[in-house]
Amino acid sequence: MKGIGARSLGYGAGVLTLVALGWILTGRAAGPNQQGLPMDWSHRHVIFSRPSNDAQAAAVMHDPRYWQQWNREHLVRTLRPDHIGLGQSVFAAPASHADWAQNLGSGANAGAGVYPAKYSFSVTTANCGNATRPDTVVFSTGLAGSGSQASIVAFDNLYSGCGGTVPQVYWAYNTSGTILTSPIHSVDGTQVAFVQTDGGGRGTLVLLKWAAGGTISSPAPLTTVSNALYRGCTAPCMTTIILRDGSGTAVDDTTSSVFPDYSHDTIWVGGALGWLHKITGVFGGTPTRVTTGGFPVQVSNTTFTTSPVRDFSSDTVFVGDASGFLYRVSSTGVVTASGQLDHGAGLVAGPVVDSTNGRVYVFASSDGTTNCAGGVPCAAVYQLSANFAAGTTGTKVVVGVSQIAPPNPNPMYVGGFDSTYYASVNATGNLYVCGNTGGAPTLYRIPINAGTMGAAVAGPILAGATTGCSPVTDVPNPNATGGAKEWIFASAQASGLGNSCVSGGCAMNFVNTPWIPSHVYSVGNQVLDTHFQVQICRVGGMSRVNTPNWNQVIGGNTNDNVARWTNQGPQVAAHGTWLPSHAYAVGNLIIDSNGNVQRVNTAGTSRTAAQGHPAWATTINTITADASVRWRNLGPAATASLAAAGGTGGIIVDNVVGSGTMAGASQIYFSTQSNQVCGTTGTGGCAVQASQSALQ
Repeated sequence: MKGIGARSLGYGAGVLTLVALGWILTGRAAGPNQQGLPMDWSHRHVIFSRPSNDAQAAAVMHDPRYWQQWNREHLVRTLRPDHIGLGQSVFAAPASHADWAQNLGSGANAGAGVYPAKYSFSVTTANCGNATRPDTVVFSTGLAGSGSQASIVAFDNLYSGCGGTVPQVYWAYNTSGTILTSPIHSVDGTQVAFVQTDGGGRGTLVLLKWAAGGTISSPAPLTTVSNALYRGCTAPCMTTIILRDGSGTAVDDTTSSVFPDYSHDTIWVGGALGWLHKITGVFGGTPTRVTTGGFPVQVSNTTFTTSPVRDFSSDTVFVGDASGFLYRVSSTGVVTASGQLDHGAGLVAGPVVDSTNGRVYVFASSDGTTNCAGGVPCAAVYQLSANFAAGTTGTKVVVGVSQIAPPNPNPMYVGGFDSTYYASVNATGNLYVCGNTGGAPTLYRIPINAGTMGAAVAGPILAGATTGCSPVTDVPNPNATGGAKEWIFASAQASGLGNSCVSGGCAMNFVNTPWIPSHVYSVGNQVLDTHFQVQICRVGGMSRVNTPNWNQVIGGNTNDNVARWTNQGPQVAAHGTWLPSHAYAVGNLIIDSNGNVQRVNTAGTSRTAAQGHPAWATTINTITADASVRWRNLGPAATASLAAAGGTGGIIVDNVVGSGTMAGASQIYFSTQSNQVCGTTGTGGCAVQASQSALQ
């Protein structure tokens, strides 16, 4: 987390000062324009590890996405004092903030790989609903728009520290179509773009200027204008562009979200039959479908493409397809195909591009081999160079088993890179991914050393049966209560093992905070060690210069200079709960009524039901007497869970601040994939905000 701002590459103090004040280079003007902070699906697919030299810095610093990432990781946002509601304390702990869930409509479900889009109009101050421009989060509902059902909706007044009702519907529209892709914002937040399927079954790009108004069940009126009149229309208004192939025939798109190229005011989008479309003048000019210079281009004749990803550094668009190939497309429409990477469900998610180091990561449900246990294929992550040659498959790391089609394995969505990778000057860190597409979804950690992937380490199993898994999101929060923390977020579509999920769809988080050398740790701090086990600090103090030799025995202790750690055990989705009159063996683990992990130190039989729970010791490393059993407190569980019917779509992060600066603002957002009770707003597919730490 410290790395990006710590480099000394001759950028000039003036540029970094502008960034710190919330200025983002647009790449289109001679000087910087003050903008806000968008966060959508695309910001998970173009990432920037730390530049190591001036050449790398020069290649990425003119990309607005670089500065957006920098701002998200370095600037602490505060809630304006006049926005704080009566009775709200800005010093409330994050876990005291209940999440909200809003009913998007019965059957609302945009898709497992679809993300909401968050926009903050200031990079330093959070805005509630009473601001001129409040922070908003936009969800597509996945339902056909009508007079009584919005196809797209935005919420404001998002934070528990805001006054009044939290949240509120800010605007909602029927766009006369069904949106099964992720929405995105313009760089200034005043417009929204997405692809929908219209009433004629055609894929249609929608550009929308929003204004406050409407509800989910009573969408506001929306004027549709021609492309030529869109720039001057008065919000709320929209314009559409039908996606067409090279001969002009309309084609659909239910799989490819739009990718905004902020620097060139261009949108890229794929879709049916392998066509890649380029649309210019989208937010600042006259929206125009490009039909010259090699576009639209058919990368393959297949059923669908993934969302495209444009890399600013290499001036290349990367897109995958249902047949399992990755394509790189030049600025003139020249297509280079990789070898076949996915032999199962096909590539369903766009690749992740490390723009700094010129590497592309692809997530495949099946590698087509018979090399995994039982002679079945393997799920795999591939790494290719940004200028890969035709037919290459790059390097591969196995992440669990797949299965032979038919039936197809579950699709595999993108993974998340940790803060160590982002801060590294040589692409060193970890990639977390939900693999095992032919069995119970399982989290894996892939170590990456100087750009080279190592063997994956298996982590927690997320479900008790074979089911689908969501994309993985990694969220580092350097300002979290109690010290810097980092979490992995993912969900299982069914049979979730989280304590709060009752074997249904389940959203889960797992602590993956890295150990830091020469760092002062406090009692209760948790880190994930090199063996995918959780270590909790039981004696505070300064850590070593070099990584300690971690004790791998659950309950075992590790000396780390002044600091002392206790091994809480491997990351798991859930622990058992205490049972009365039960015979416990040494080493058994449960989670007590205070949320702490307790380990049996002395075997025996627990208290009776009439006697009830023992008085659990709440201090780490202390003993609780429970009839003849003796329990040792290993500290708070390093995971949390939240019921999410059908699992979640893509998960996006809100802010990374401490509770003392903005109550209820360090959150995540997602939508459920099936109906459930959505707070007090009814039963349907839910738009959800949840705390990063406790998922509540």
